[in-house]
Amino acid sequence: MVDTPASSVPRSWRDAVGPGFVVAATGVGAGDLIAASVAGQRFGLAVLWVVVLGALFKWVLNDGIARWQLATGTTLIEGWSRRLPRVVGWYFMGFLVLWSFLVAAALASACGVAARSLWPVMPIPAWAAVHAAAGFALVWLGRYRLFERVMAWLTAAMFVLVIGCAVPLLEDGGGFASGLFVPTVPEGSAKFLLGVMGGVGGSVTLLCYGYWMRERGWSGRAAHRRTSLDTGVAYGLSGIFGLAMIVIAAGTEPADASGNALILALAARLGEILGPFGRMCFLVGFWCSVFTSLLGVWQGVPYLFADSLAQMRRRSVPEPASASATAPPRDGPATRSTAYRVFLGFLAFPPLLLLFYRSPLAIVVMYAIAGAFFMPFLAGVLLVMNNRRAWVGSLKNGPVINALLVLSLVLFAVLFVFEAAESLARL
Repeated sequence: MVDTPASSVPRSWRDAVGPGFVVAATGVGAGDLIAASVAGQRFGLAVLWVVVLGALFKWVLNDGIARWQLATGTTLIEGWSRRLPRVVGWYFMGFLVLWSFLVAAALASACGVAARSLWPVMPIPAWAAVHAAAGFALVWLGRYRLFERVMAWLTAAMFVLVIGCAVPLLEDGGGFASGLFVPTVPEGSAKFLLGVMGGVGGSVTLLCYGYWMRERGWSGRAAHRRTSLDTGVAYGLSGIFGLAMIVIAAGTEPADASGNALILALAARLGEILGPFGRMCFLVGFWCSVFTSLLGVWQGVPYLFADSLAQMRRRSVPEPASASATAPPRDGPATRSTAYRVFLGFLAFPPLLLLFYRSPLAIVVMYAIAGAFFMPFLAGVLLVMNNRRAWVGSLKNGPVINALLVLSLVLFAVLFVFEAAESLARL
Protein backbone atom coordinates (compact mmCIF):
# COMPACT_ATOMS: atom_id res chain seq x y z
CA MET A 1 0.00 0.00 0.00
CA VAL A 2 1.47 3.34 -1.07
CA ASP A 3 0.87 6.18 1.37
CA THR A 4 -0.87 9.17 -0.10
CA PRO A 5 0.50 12.53 1.05
CA ALA A 6 -3.00 13.86 1.74
CA SER A 7 -3.61 10.94 4.10
CA SER A 8 -0.38 11.25 6.02
CA VAL A 9 -0.46 14.64 7.70
CA PRO A 10 -3.65 16.48 8.73
CA ARG A 11 -3.65 20.13 7.72
CA SER A 12 -5.76 21.18 10.71
CA TRP A 13 -7.38 19.76 13.82
CA ARG A 14 -10.75 19.78 12.04
CA ASP A 15 -9.24 17.85 9.13
CA ALA A 16 -7.71 15.30 11.51
CA VAL A 17 -11.01 14.08 12.97
CA GLY A 18 -14.37 13.11 11.50
CA PRO A 19 -15.24 9.45 10.90
CA GLY A 20 -14.45 8.63 14.53
CA PHE A 21 -17.10 11.03 15.74
CA VAL A 22 -19.56 9.52 13.28
CA VAL A 23 -18.94 5.95 14.43
CA ALA A 24 -19.02 6.96 18.10
CA ALA A 25 -22.25 8.95 17.71
CA THR A 26 -23.80 6.07 15.78
CA GLY A 27 -22.98 3.75 18.67
CA VAL A 28 -24.71 5.93 21.27
CA GLY A 29 -28.24 4.66 20.76
CA ALA A 30 -31.24 4.39 23.04
CA GLY A 31 -30.15 0.98 24.33
CA ASP A 32 -26.79 2.33 25.46
CA LEU A 33 -28.41 5.29 27.20
CA ILE A 34 -30.81 2.96 28.96
CA ALA A 35 -28.03 0.55 30.02
CA ALA A 36 -26.01 3.40 31.53
CA SER A 37 -29.11 4.86 33.17
CA VAL A 38 -30.09 1.54 34.75
CA ALA A 39 -26.57 1.05 36.11
CA GLY A 40 -26.50 4.58 37.51
CA GLN A 41 -29.96 4.26 39.01
CA ARG A 42 -29.19 0.96 40.76
CA PHE A 43 -25.55 1.34 41.75
CA GLY A 44 -24.80 5.06 41.67
CA LEU A 45 -21.37 6.54 40.99
CA ALA A 46 -19.53 3.38 42.08
CA VAL A 47 -19.75 1.96 38.53
CA LEU A 48 -18.29 4.91 36.60
CA TRP A 49 -15.05 3.04 35.95
CA VAL A 50 -16.78 0.51 33.71
CA VAL A 51 -17.64 3.26 31.19
CA VAL A 52 -13.96 4.16 30.90
CA LEU A 53 -13.03 0.53 30.42
CA GLY A 54 -15.76 0.06 27.80
CA ALA A 55 -14.58 3.12 25.86
CA LEU A 56 -11.00 1.81 25.97
CA PHE A 57 -12.05 -1.60 24.61
CA LYS A 58 -14.06 -0.01 21.79
CA TRP A 59 -11.09 2.17 20.87
CA VAL A 60 -8.85 -0.91 20.71
CA LEU A 61 -11.35 -2.72 18.48
CA ASN A 62 -11.90 0.26 16.20
CA ASP A 63 -8.17 0.90 15.98
CA GLY A 64 -7.68 -2.73 14.98
CA ILE A 65 -10.21 -2.32 12.16
CA ALA A 66 -8.40 0.80 10.97
CA ARG A 67 -4.94 -0.81 11.16
CA TRP A 68 -6.04 -3.78 9.06
CA GLN A 69 -7.43 -1.52 6.36
CA LEU A 70 -4.47 0.88 6.38
CA ALA A 71 -2.01 -2.01 6.10
CA THR A 72 -3.78 -4.04 3.43
CA GLY A 73 -6.03 -1.66 1.52
CA THR A 74 -9.00 -3.95 2.15
CA THR A 75 -11.86 -3.66 4.59
CA LEU A 76 -12.05 -6.14 7.43
CA ILE A 77 -14.97 -7.88 5.69
CA GLU A 78 -12.86 -8.26 2.55
CA GLY A 79 -10.02 -9.54 4.71
CA TRP A 80 -11.93 -12.25 6.54
CA SER A 81 -13.67 -13.29 3.33
CA ARG A 82 -10.30 -13.97 1.71
CA ARG A 83 -8.29 -15.29 4.64
CA LEU A 84 -10.69 -17.04 7.00
CA PRO A 85 -13.09 -19.98 6.46
CA ARG A 86 -16.15 -19.20 4.35
CA VAL A 87 -18.48 -19.88 7.28
CA VAL A 88 -17.32 -16.60 8.86
CA GLY A 89 -18.80 -14.60 6.00
CA TRP A 90 -22.01 -16.62 5.95
CA TYR A 91 -22.48 -16.18 9.70
CA PHE A 92 -21.95 -12.44 9.47
CA MET A 93 -24.33 -11.99 6.53
CA GLY A 94 -27.17 -13.85 8.27
CA PHE A 95 -26.54 -12.02 11.51
CA LEU A 96 -26.37 -8.65 9.73
CA VAL A 97 -29.78 -9.00 8.10
CA LEU A 98 -31.49 -10.02 11.36
CA TRP A 99 -29.63 -7.46 13.47
CA SER A 100 -30.35 -4.66 10.99
CA PHE A 101 -34.08 -5.36 10.83
CA LEU A 102 -34.57 -5.31 14.61
CA VAL A 103 -32.15 -2.47 15.31
CA ALA A 104 -33.77 -0.32 12.62
CA ALA A 105 -37.18 -0.85 14.25
CA ALA A 106 -35.76 -0.02 17.69
CA LEU A 107 -34.05 3.15 16.45
CA ALA A 108 -37.12 4.38 14.60
CA SER A 109 -39.23 3.71 17.70
CA ALA A 110 -36.78 5.55 19.96
CA CYS A 111 -36.82 8.53 17.59
CA GLY A 112 -40.60 8.43 17.73
CA VAL A 113 -40.58 8.42 21.53
CA ALA A 114 -38.10 11.31 21.68
CA ALA A 115 -39.99 13.40 19.13
CA ARG A 116 -43.37 12.68 20.74
CA SER A 117 -42.04 13.83 24.12
CA LEU A 118 -40.89 17.12 22.56
CA TRP A 119 -43.68 17.74 20.03
CA PRO A 120 -46.83 15.76 20.98
CA VAL A 121 -48.63 16.50 17.73
CA MET A 122 -48.40 12.99 16.26
CA PRO A 123 -48.38 9.44 17.68
CA ILE A 124 -45.09 7.60 18.13
CA PRO A 125 -45.42 5.37 15.00
CA ALA A 126 -45.99 8.45 12.83
CA TRP A 127 -42.94 10.21 14.25
CA ALA A 128 -40.95 7.01 13.78
CA ALA A 129 -41.93 6.88 10.11
CA VAL A 130 -41.00 10.55 9.66
CA HIS A 131 -37.51 9.97 11.08
CA ALA A 132 -37.00 6.79 9.06
CA ALA A 133 -37.97 8.61 5.86
CA ALA A 134 -35.84 11.66 6.70
CA GLY A 135 -32.80 9.46 7.29
CA PHE A 136 -33.47 7.61 4.05
CA ALA A 137 -33.70 10.88 2.07
CA LEU A 138 -30.54 12.35 3.59
CA VAL A 139 -28.49 9.25 2.81
CA TRP A 140 -30.02 8.64 -0.63
CA LEU A 141 -29.64 12.22 -1.88
CA GLY A 142 -26.67 13.49 0.09
CA ARG A 143 -22.94 12.93 -0.06
CA TYR A 144 -20.77 11.70 2.78
CA ARG A 145 -19.50 15.20 3.65
CA LEU A 146 -23.06 16.46 4.16
CA PHE A 147 -23.85 13.42 6.29
CA GLU A 148 -20.71 14.01 8.37
CA ARG A 149 -21.54 17.69 8.93
CA VAL A 150 -25.09 16.87 10.04
CA MET A 151 -23.74 14.21 12.40
CA ALA A 152 -21.14 16.61 13.80
CA TRP A 153 -23.70 19.29 14.66
CA LEU A 154 -26.15 16.85 16.21
CA THR A 155 -23.37 15.15 18.15
CA ALA A 156 -22.10 18.47 19.50
CA ALA A 157 -25.60 19.39 20.64
CA MET A 158 -26.04 15.96 22.23
CA PHE A 159 -22.84 16.22 24.25
CA VAL A 160 -23.37 19.83 25.36
CA LEU A 161 -26.98 19.33 26.43
CA VAL A 162 -26.60 16.02 28.27
CA ILE A 163 -23.33 16.95 29.98
CA GLY A 164 -24.85 20.32 30.85
CA CYS A 165 -27.67 18.47 32.64
CA ALA A 166 -25.22 16.24 34.51
CA VAL A 167 -22.90 18.95 35.89
CA PRO A 168 -25.46 20.57 38.26
CA LEU A 169 -26.31 17.13 39.68
CA LEU A 170 -22.72 16.24 40.53
CA GLU A 171 -22.48 17.16 44.18
CA ASP A 172 -20.28 14.32 45.43
CA GLY A 173 -16.88 15.02 43.84
CA GLY A 174 -15.18 12.43 46.05
CA GLY A 175 -17.67 9.75 45.08
CA PHE A 176 -17.18 10.62 41.41
CA ALA A 177 -13.39 10.30 41.67
CA SER A 178 -13.69 7.05 43.62
CA GLY A 179 -16.15 5.56 41.16
CA LEU A 180 -13.92 6.59 38.27
CA PHE A 181 -10.54 5.37 39.54
CA VAL A 182 -11.33 2.67 42.12
CA PRO A 183 -13.04 -0.29 40.42
CA THR A 184 -15.75 -1.92 42.51
CA VAL A 185 -18.40 -4.47 41.62
CA PRO A 186 -21.48 -3.99 43.82
CA GLU A 187 -23.45 -7.11 44.60
CA GLY A 188 -25.72 -8.06 41.72
CA SER A 189 -24.13 -5.57 39.32
CA ALA A 190 -22.01 -7.85 37.09
CA LYS A 191 -24.58 -8.28 34.34
CA PHE A 192 -25.43 -4.58 34.24
CA LEU A 193 -21.78 -3.55 34.21
CA LEU A 194 -21.05 -5.84 31.27
CA GLY A 195 -24.07 -4.39 29.48
CA VAL A 196 -22.75 -0.85 29.96
CA MET A 197 -19.28 -1.93 28.83
CA GLY A 198 -20.71 -3.53 25.70
CA GLY A 199 -22.92 -0.55 24.95
CA VAL A 200 -20.30 2.21 25.02
CA GLY A 201 -19.52 3.20 21.42
CA GLY A 202 -21.66 0.63 19.60
CA SER A 203 -20.98 -2.86 18.26
CA VAL A 204 -21.58 -3.82 14.62
CA THR A 205 -21.35 -0.18 13.58
CA LEU A 206 -17.62 -0.22 14.45
CA LEU A 207 -17.12 -1.93 11.09
CA CYS A 208 -18.52 1.15 9.31
CA TYR A 209 -15.38 3.10 10.25
CA GLY A 210 -13.37 1.55 7.43
CA TYR A 211 -15.86 2.75 4.82
CA TRP A 212 -16.01 6.24 6.28
CA MET A 213 -12.20 6.30 6.21
CA ARG A 214 -12.40 5.58 2.50
CA GLU A 215 -14.88 8.41 2.03
CA ARG A 216 -12.29 10.72 3.59
CA GLY A 217 -9.48 9.27 1.46
CA TRP A 218 -7.50 8.07 4.48
CA SER A 219 -5.21 5.25 3.39
CA GLY A 220 -1.72 3.88 3.91
CA ARG A 221 0.25 3.12 7.07
CA ALA A 222 1.15 6.76 7.64
CA ALA A 223 -2.52 7.56 8.18
CA HIS A 224 -2.57 5.42 11.34
CA ARG A 225 -1.52 8.40 13.40
CA ARG A 226 -4.54 10.28 12.13
CA THR A 227 -7.01 7.44 12.71
CA SER A 228 -5.66 6.89 16.24
CA LEU A 229 -6.29 10.55 17.07
CA ASP A 230 -9.68 10.46 15.40
CA THR A 231 -10.95 7.40 17.26
CA GLY A 232 -9.20 8.32 20.51
CA VAL A 233 -10.92 11.71 20.75
CA ALA A 234 -14.24 10.21 19.67
CA TYR A 235 -14.26 7.41 22.23
CA GLY A 236 -13.01 9.80 24.90
CA LEU A 237 -16.11 11.91 24.32
CA SER A 238 -18.29 8.78 24.20
CA GLY A 239 -16.92 7.83 27.61
CA ILE A 240 -17.69 11.29 28.98
CA PHE A 241 -21.22 11.00 27.63
CA GLY A 242 -21.67 7.62 29.34
CA LEU A 243 -20.35 9.08 32.61
CA ALA A 244 -22.86 11.93 32.32
CA MET A 245 -25.75 9.49 31.91
CA ILE A 246 -24.73 7.60 35.06
CA VAL A 247 -24.42 10.86 37.00
CA ILE A 248 -27.90 11.95 35.85
CA ALA A 249 -29.47 8.60 36.73
CA ALA A 250 -27.69 8.44 40.09
CA GLY A 251 -28.71 12.00 40.93
CA THR A 252 -32.37 11.85 39.95
CA GLU A 253 -33.45 8.46 41.28
CA PRO A 254 -36.49 8.11 38.99
CA ALA A 255 -39.45 5.89 39.69
CA ASP A 256 -39.22 2.27 38.65
CA ALA A 257 -39.27 2.17 34.85
CA SER A 258 -37.64 0.33 32.00
CA GLY A 259 -36.83 0.87 28.34
CA ASN A 260 -37.65 4.25 26.85
CA ALA A 261 -39.90 4.90 29.84
CA LEU A 262 -36.78 5.15 32.00
CA ILE A 263 -35.45 7.99 29.84
CA LEU A 264 -38.77 9.82 30.11
CA ALA A 265 -38.76 9.28 33.88
CA LEU A 266 -35.27 10.78 34.04
CA ALA A 267 -36.50 13.78 32.05
CA ALA A 268 -39.44 14.26 34.40
CA ARG A 269 -37.19 14.17 37.46
CA LEU A 270 -34.77 16.59 35.82
CA GLY A 271 -37.72 18.90 35.27
CA GLU A 272 -38.40 18.84 39.02
CA ILE A 273 -34.75 19.50 39.89
CA LEU A 274 -33.56 21.81 37.11
CA GLY A 275 -36.87 23.19 35.89
CA PRO A 276 -38.61 22.94 32.51
CA PHE A 277 -35.50 24.15 30.68
CA GLY A 278 -33.43 21.29 32.13
CA ARG A 279 -36.08 18.79 31.12
CA MET A 280 -36.19 20.21 27.61
CA CYS A 281 -32.38 20.15 27.28
CA PHE A 282 -32.24 16.49 28.30
CA LEU A 283 -35.00 15.47 25.90
CA VAL A 284 -33.38 17.34 23.00
CA GLY A 285 -30.08 15.64 23.86
CA PHE A 286 -31.86 12.28 23.90
CA TRP A 287 -33.43 13.03 20.51
CA CYS A 288 -30.03 14.01 19.08
CA SER A 289 -28.49 10.78 20.37
CA VAL A 290 -31.10 8.45 18.88
CA PHE A 291 -31.41 10.36 15.59
CA THR A 292 -27.63 10.39 15.05
CA SER A 293 -27.64 6.66 15.75
CA LEU A 294 -30.39 6.16 13.17
CA LEU A 295 -28.56 8.27 10.58
CA GLY A 296 -25.30 6.42 11.19
CA VAL A 297 -26.94 3.02 10.78
CA TRP A 298 -28.83 4.13 7.66
CA GLN A 299 -25.62 5.44 6.06
CA GLY A 300 -23.04 2.94 7.30
CA VAL A 301 -24.67 -0.48 7.58
CA PRO A 302 -25.59 -0.72 3.86
CA TYR A 303 -21.83 -0.64 3.18
CA LEU A 304 -21.47 -3.79 5.27
CA PHE A 305 -24.23 -5.56 3.37
CA ALA A 306 -22.97 -4.49 -0.07
CA ASP A 307 -19.39 -5.50 0.79
CA SER A 308 -20.45 -8.86 2.26
CA LEU A 309 -22.63 -9.61 -0.76
CA ALA A 310 -19.81 -8.70 -3.15
CA GLN A 311 -17.40 -11.01 -1.32
CA MET A 312 -19.88 -13.88 -1.35
CA ARG A 313 -20.39 -13.44 -5.09
CA ARG A 314 -16.70 -13.05 -5.86
CA ARG A 315 -15.17 -15.99 -7.64
CA SER A 316 -11.90 -17.51 -6.50
CA VAL A 317 -9.16 -14.91 -6.68
CA PRO A 318 -5.45 -15.57 -5.95
CA GLU A 319 -4.35 -14.49 -2.49
CA PRO A 320 -2.40 -11.22 -2.30
CA ALA A 321 1.31 -11.87 -2.29
CA SER A 322 1.92 -9.63 0.70
CA ALA A 323 0.39 -7.02 2.93
CA SER A 324 1.20 -4.42 0.31
CA ALA A 325 -1.44 -5.79 -2.03
CA THR A 326 -4.17 -3.30 -2.71
CA ALA A 327 -7.90 -3.79 -2.72
CA PRO A 328 -9.61 -4.77 -5.97
CA PRO A 329 -10.82 -1.84 -8.06
CA ARG A 330 -14.32 -0.56 -7.39
CA ASP A 331 -16.92 0.36 -10.00
CA GLY A 332 -18.06 3.77 -8.81
CA PRO A 333 -19.08 4.95 -5.33
CA ALA A 334 -20.50 2.20 -3.13
CA THR A 335 -23.34 4.49 -2.02
CA ARG A 336 -24.68 4.46 -5.58
CA SER A 337 -24.57 0.67 -5.93
CA THR A 338 -27.79 -1.32 -6.17
CA ALA A 339 -26.96 -3.48 -3.16
CA TYR A 340 -26.30 -0.42 -0.99
CA ARG A 341 -29.54 1.30 -1.96
CA VAL A 342 -31.67 -1.82 -1.65
CA PHE A 343 -30.42 -2.40 1.88
CA LEU A 344 -30.93 1.28 2.73
CA GLY A 345 -34.58 0.84 1.75
CA PHE A 346 -34.73 -2.38 3.78
CA LEU A 347 -33.51 -0.49 6.86
CA ALA A 348 -35.82 2.47 6.47
CA PHE A 349 -39.25 0.97 5.79
CA PRO A 350 -40.00 -2.75 6.46
CA PRO A 351 -38.91 -2.59 10.14
CA LEU A 352 -41.64 -0.01 10.79
CA LEU A 353 -44.09 -2.91 10.75
CA LEU A 354 -42.70 -4.01 14.10
CA LEU A 355 -44.08 -0.81 15.64
CA PHE A 356 -47.59 -2.13 15.01
CA TYR A 357 -47.10 -5.87 15.49
CA ARG A 358 -45.31 -7.58 18.30
CA SER A 359 -42.23 -9.37 16.97
CA PRO A 360 -42.12 -13.16 17.38
CA LEU A 361 -40.31 -14.19 20.53
CA ALA A 362 -38.04 -16.65 18.71
CA ILE A 363 -36.73 -13.86 16.46
CA VAL A 364 -36.02 -11.61 19.44
CA VAL A 365 -34.14 -14.44 21.16
CA MET A 366 -32.08 -15.18 18.03
CA TYR A 367 -31.25 -11.48 17.68
CA ALA A 368 -30.16 -11.15 21.32
CA ILE A 369 -27.89 -14.18 21.12
CA ALA A 370 -26.37 -13.26 17.74
CA GLY A 371 -25.88 -9.64 18.82
CA ALA A 372 -24.13 -10.58 22.04
CA PHE A 373 -21.83 -12.90 20.10
CA PHE A 374 -20.62 -10.15 17.74
CA MET A 375 -18.19 -8.42 20.12
CA PRO A 376 -16.19 -11.55 21.06
CA PHE A 377 -16.36 -12.52 17.38
CA LEU A 378 -14.79 -9.18 16.37
CA ALA A 379 -12.12 -9.37 19.07
CA GLY A 380 -11.23 -12.92 17.98
CA VAL A 381 -11.02 -11.92 14.31
CA LEU A 382 -8.66 -9.05 15.12
CA LEU A 383 -6.48 -11.32 17.25
CA VAL A 384 -6.12 -13.69 14.32
CA MET A 385 -5.78 -11.25 11.45
CA ASN A 386 -3.75 -8.43 13.00
CA ASN A 387 -1.10 -10.71 14.49
CA ARG A 388 0.27 -11.88 11.14
CA ARG A 389 3.21 -9.68 10.17
CA ALA A 390 3.01 -11.10 6.65
CA TRP A 391 -0.48 -9.61 6.40
CA VAL A 392 -0.24 -6.25 8.24
CA GLY A 393 3.49 -5.60 8.46
CA SER A 394 4.49 -2.88 10.92
CA LEU A 395 0.88 -2.37 12.05
CA LYS A 396 0.85 -5.78 13.72
CA ASN A 397 -0.67 -5.93 17.21
CA GLY A 398 1.68 -5.12 20.06
CA PRO A 399 1.68 -6.92 23.44
CA VAL A 400 -0.54 -4.31 25.14
CA ILE A 401 -3.10 -4.36 22.32
CA ASN A 402 -3.15 -8.16 22.36
CA ALA A 403 -3.68 -8.18 26.12
CA LEU A 404 -6.59 -5.74 25.81
CA LEU A 405 -8.10 -7.74 22.96
CA VAL A 406 -7.88 -10.96 24.97
CA LEU A 407 -9.45 -9.25 27.99
CA SER A 408 -12.24 -7.81 25.85
CA LEU A 409 -12.78 -11.21 24.25
CA VAL A 410 -13.19 -12.82 27.68
CA LEU A 411 -15.47 -10.13 29.10
CA PHE A 412 -17.67 -9.91 26.01
CA ALA A 413 -17.84 -13.71 25.90
CA VAL A 414 -19.14 -13.68 29.48
CA LEU A 415 -21.72 -11.08 28.42
CA PHE A 416 -22.69 -13.38 25.54
CA VAL A 417 -23.28 -16.25 27.98
CA PHE A 418 -25.45 -14.00 30.18
CA GLU A 419 -27.48 -12.80 27.19
CA ALA A 420 -27.87 -16.27 25.73
CA ALA A 421 -29.00 -17.77 29.04
CA GLU A 422 -31.48 -14.97 29.69
CA SER A 423 -32.85 -15.06 26.14
CA LEU A 424 -33.30 -18.84 26.10
CA ALA A 425 -35.05 -18.65 29.45
CA ARG A 426 -37.80 -16.58 27.77
CA LEU A 427 -38.74 -19.44 25.46
